[in-house]
Amino acid sequence: MSPSCPPPSGVPRSADPVRHGAVARGAGIAFIVAACAVGAGVAGLAGVRAAAPRAPQPEVAREVVDRDGQLLRPFALPDGRWRFAATVDAVDPRFLALLEAYEDKRFFRHGGVDPLALLRAAGQGLGAARVVSGGSTLTMQVARLLEPPRPRTLAAKLAQMRRALELEARLSKAEILTLYLTLAPYGGNIEGIRAATLTYFGKEPRRLTLGEMALLVALPQAPEARRPDRHPERARAARDRVLERLLREGVLSADEVRVAKAEPVPRARRPMPQRAPHLAEDMVAARPTLSRHHLALDGGLQERLESLVRERTAALGRGLSAAMVVVDNASAEVRAYVAGADFTDRTRAGEVDLARAVRSPGSTLKPFIYALAFDDGIAHPETLIEDRPVRFGAWRPENFDRGFQGTLSVRKALQLSLNVPAVRLLDAVGPQRLASRLGEAGAHLELPPGAAPGLPMGLGGVGIRLVDLAMLYASLARGGTAHPLVYRLDEGALAAPRRAELVGEVAAWYVGQCLLGTPAPENALGGRIAFKTGTSYGYRDSWAVGFDGRRTVAVWVGRPDGQPVADLTGRAAAAPLLFDAFARIVRRPAPLALAPRGAVVAANPRLPPPQRHFASDGRGGGLQLVYPPEGARLSQDADGAAAGRDVDGLVVKVEGGVLPLTLLLDGRPVAAASQRRVLFWTPRGKGFARLTVIDAAGLTDSVMVRVE
Repeated sequence: MSPSCPPPSGVPRSADPVRHGAVARGAGIAFIVAACAVGAGVAGLAGVRAAAPRAPQPEVAREVVDRDGQLLRPFALPDGRWRFAATVDAVDPRFLALLEAYEDKRFFRHGGVDPLALLRAAGQGLGAARVVSGGSTLTMQVARLLEPPRPRTLAAKLAQMRRALELEARLSKAEILTLYLTLAPYGGNIEGIRAATLTYFGKEPRRLTLGEMALLVALPQAPEARRPDRHPERARAARDRVLERLLREGVLSADEVRVAKAEPVPRARRPMPQRAPHLAEDMVAARPTLSRHHLALDGGLQERLESLVRERTAALGRGLSAAMVVVDNASAEVRAYVAGADFTDRTRAGEVDLARAVRSPGSTLKPFIYALAFDDGIAHPETLIEDRPVRFGAWRPENFDRGFQGTLSVRKALQLSLNVPAVRLLDAVGPQRLASRLGEAGAHLELPPGAAPGLPMGLGGVGIRLVDLAMLYASLARGGTAHPLVYRLDEGALAAPRRAELVGEVAAWYVGQCLLGTPAPENALGGRIAFKTGTSYGYRDSWAVGFDGRRTVAVWVGRPDGQPVADLTGRAAAAPLLFDAFARIVRRPAPLALAPRGAVVAANPRLPPPQRHFASDGRGGGLQLVYPPEGARLSQDADGAAAGRDVDGLVVKVEGGVLPLTLLLDGRPVAAASQRRVLFWTPRGKGFARLTVIDAAGLTDSVMVRVE
């Protein structure tokens, strides 16, 4: 070990014969120990190595790190200690050099016990009648740290030396140093270099100042007596003694020591990192035996967005909170996950994960209604649609402002988030189909017990989570392919995920182009983010979800307890937060993808006649596709009417409607009939197919069949 403090000044060493004799005996014991080490360390080394136990694996705290390995949130050991895994490569190399120079100069040359150091310590003790220097090597210190505390007796010392020889037989020098860096005590419940630098300096041990290094060298010798948070002056004195000794030995220069002594000593402990606390808890709970959880989050972005959410919700008022999820479109990796305004704020239910809370989505599902209509070919962004009073059974939907816009384009209806056109389209594509398609993509929808999907779900009559909305909108940005969100980058966590087609590429592109023109919130620049807002019934939830060419951001604002908040709308509360988030992510949003093959960019007069005006006032609306029925299985090889086969292909029979009729297969025209209500089509192959009939008045009906 390092030198201990000298005796008080003014007291001659020979003035206390009892103390002088005790110290002399201690020095004699050290000499005997050294002699034993010289003999046993050489003669018995082979036997020690043969009997050496397996290399130790000390328990370390679980830690959650970001995509670059930066610590997001650690979890203490069950007994409350902070001890992290440490490696030589992750520690400032100069600290290791100072540690070796001060504690164990011959570390890389001895076999665990340094006989020369023991002989030197014994000789110095005999000459000075006191313990001048210790003879323990770093390996011996590791051996002591691996065992329960024991009195410092000759037997304990010999056992420590034997254990050191065993460690050297099993481990490399780097592995022994790693154990020291993991186990060395630094005061209180702090063990290991990483816990020490995080607690006292608020950083990892990769880059340290000279003063910080010297303090860390000094603390393990007397961790409780020199704790900076309790005894800062003792810690400073111990640090300065390390610097002075290394100066005398020529390891440091005078200028370096002067600058290092001028550095302040930390007087308080810093809190451990607490970024993405909700997600960190979920990941640890899912894989509790894993000590290091490697997430896809960007730690710097996570920190910036946590600050943004905290600032904005504080301005909104007491009791309000917010959540935000950022997804990389290409990989579906979650780059930021803010599940609440402040994890420690009980007035805002800080510990509740609001990104996974089930809430009413308001109008945020409308883009998927339009996407299915585009997929079916019953609408185009430039199709005209009526925004006029209409009744569906006993229900008469109204717009948010209780007014009506009359005849307008589908594009404008989506941008203005009008309710009546959205319900008209949902009636045509079918609420059950919308729910099934969203569910197949991986979204978890919640309906009241025993309820089936109905038209109100298009206006928020269903429960959904923010993470699911983020996944669905990222699917639109990706071209319509759904991809489960990726939270982990751990080994074995990157297996190919299940993919599903949410909508076709053309339909997804149409929706993105429509949403790109959504009016931006006040003081924000529009036309760069495709986004949609939503407000749930009673002003309980406000939403804003948007994407550019690279990322998707989903935002929720409201009260965690679900209480209404007057005038809390998606446009006023969530949309500004969405635009602020994009501003903190990137200076300029990435452009959306170019038009895919098959997209039609044309004004309304140049569209096919059936797509110029959508006029359905209810499912079927007088037009009904009577054969094949919904869910029918059709055979390409069977003969006769039983299979619905005619010489021209498989038959489709229609009742009602205004001639001529157009038949679409998966959104593409395949047949027309001007004189009769029977059409023929040829399957493109086996599998599911969507058949849609459009009449001259724009009325539609659609079924899904399976070709075998």
